[in-house]
Amino acid sequence: ILLEETVCPICLEYFNDPVSMDCGHNFCQFCITEYYEKLEIEEEGVFCPQCRSKLKKEKSQTNRQLARMVENIQQLGIKSEDLKKQTLFCEDDGEVICLLCDKTQEHGSHTLVPIEDASQVYKLLKKAREEISRLKSKEQNKPKDWKVSVRGLGRIKCKRQRISSEFEKLQLLLNEEKKLFLQGLAEEERETLKKLNENVTKLSQQSFSLQQLITEMEEKCQQLVAELLQVGYTNVCVLLRSEQVRLQEPELSAAELKVVYRVPGVMEMLREFTVDMTLDPNTAQPNLVLSKDRKHVRYGDTRQDLPDNPERFDPCVCVLRAEGFTGGRHYWEVGVGDKTDWDLGVCRESVRRKGRVTYTPEDGYWAVWLGNGEYKALTSSWTSLPVSVGPSRMGIFLDYEAGEVLFYNVTDRSHLFTFTGTFSRTLCPYYSPGLAAGGENAALLIICPVPSEAGGNLCP
Repeated sequence: ILLEETVCPICLEYFNDPVSMDCGHNFCQFCITEYYEKLEIEEEGVFCPQCRSKLKKEKSQTNRQLARMVENIQQLGIKSEDLKKQTLFCEDDGEVICLLCDKTQEHGSHTLVPIEDASQVYKLLKKAREEISRLKSKEQNKPKDWKVSVRGLGRIKCKRQRISSEFEKLQLLLNEEKKLFLQGLAEEERETLKKLNENVTKLSQQSFSLQQLITEMEEKCQQLVAELLQVGYTNVCVLLRSEQVRLQEPELSAAELKVVYRVPGVMEMLREFTVDMTLDPNTAQPNLVLSKDRKHVRYGDTRQDLPDNPERFDPCVCVLRAEGFTGGRHYWEVGVGDKTDWDLGVCRESVRRKGRVTYTPEDGYWAVWLGNGEYKALTSSWTSLPVSVGPSRMGIFLDYEAGEVLFYNVTDRSHLFTFTGTFSRTLCPYYSPGLAAGGENAALLIICPVPSEAGGNLCP
């Protein structure tokens, strides 16, 4: 506070030739004179620059004591610039104050921090605000950017096409199911009506026989009592022996229709196109070991001494079905269990079988692959498949005329991927159990017998 008293309120420098006014405030002689000159002082007097008290110019006096104090402070090496730097920030009022101004006392009970500290906090807050603003702008633009981006449009289009394709196929299959059920119902309707008509005929015959007997007995009633009893007894015996008047229950009522209609699911409809699968040992890579019934295949550590016939894959670890398809719809299921590496699908019968093989539709392969914990459709650039439940059993559906190969996760009954194209050559189901990987992938690939509606699941 003492240092504050040595600084001129006008120039904010140490007093130079200080003078005191009637109100008690001090100024540099030069500063106060210049101040009055700028205001064009009139005869009636002047006002103090600090307290605005009315003064008389000639009443100012030189303050020699203050001049000596300033001289002593300057000898101590304290510069006026050091006092100017002593500015504070009031956190309560949110304003900057100077140690030299009278307002310092007004903030005496407030929280004051050095302006440098407050400046750093302000800079951090400003930086944080700018970062938040940047992130907000980025997030706001994401939906718009994603919608107009090639990738975003591609994903939406692909998803839309897949959904449309699945529902179109489901509609087609449902229409076929509807046709079959209606045909069966019409046939059963004809059979039921035929049996009902037969029942009516039989009941009419029984009614006619009974009426004849009743008429005969009424005629006998006119005879003598004894004769009536004798004749009546005889006729009753005849009635008991008569097969043609024995009452018979109808064999079938109109409510007992055999056809029970149930809306089938996709898997149930696909299974109507199930085909038997048998592996062709002549196509198997030499390390592959087939079961006797040619329904199982695994990778063996020892390479077998087999003929190097043209149809055998080598070194590609593959084996094909014994017969291919040239049309129609076909469905089959393969048990993959907990294997960590495999690929399944269909390929052209004419694909390359020796040397390096590329698994893409352009090279005649439509397949799905598991490796390194990832499921992928082997498209031109390979497409990652979102699999929430790892399949222990895969379903494959080939619609030759439609040019589609569909893959299903039978475990959770979900659709995984659909290949589309145009088929004009023989297509063969193919299987690859993958390498053994030190025993971690030694399990079998199993061609599963597809269960009937009431049957059990014979595969993993």
